[in-house]
Amino acid sequence: MGVQITRVTLWQTKIPNQPGALGAILEPLAQSQTDLQFVAKYSLPGRSTRATVEILPRKGRRATIAIRRAGFSLSPTPVLIVEGTNRPGLAYAVTNSIAWAGINLRFLSAQVVGDRYSALLGFQSDDDRRKGASLIRKVANDGSRSEPHALTKTKTKKKKRTP
Repeated sequence: MGVQITRVTLWQTKIPNQPGALGAILEPLAQSQTDLQFVAKYSLPGRSTRATVEILPRKGRRATIAIRRAGFSLSPTPVLIVEGTNRPGLAYAVTNSIAWAGINLRFLSAQVVGDRYSALLGFQSDDDRRKGASLIRKVANDGSRSEPHALTKTKTKKKKRTP
């Protein structure tokens, strides 16, 4: 089965970085039966009093209303969900091809369950997201292993043998 790439928009909000705050912000979504595909909470070192929460709901008008009421707003980061069959070195091949195209990722979150992977990739712009999707499709559908990054290659000179 080939790779599946979907353009999505995350929702985000800021919360106090303390026990129970994440549950409190998710409670109204649970009560409204909002189905979430992705949830992330993080804080930056040195800014530990506040945390960012990002969510990706399944589609639906009711979900959008509940999310807005809970205090979330649309994230400005263009995001792709990439899903497919896992193979060793795939994350490297994908990130390497994106880097070689001059595209900087804002974030990457990936996991493997069984033989399937699912990844969220955040880009700097919609144009980068579009280019990234094309590169990911090519690399993920190519069953061969990617060549190592040119910067990590070490060329060795062959020594001349003396008789």
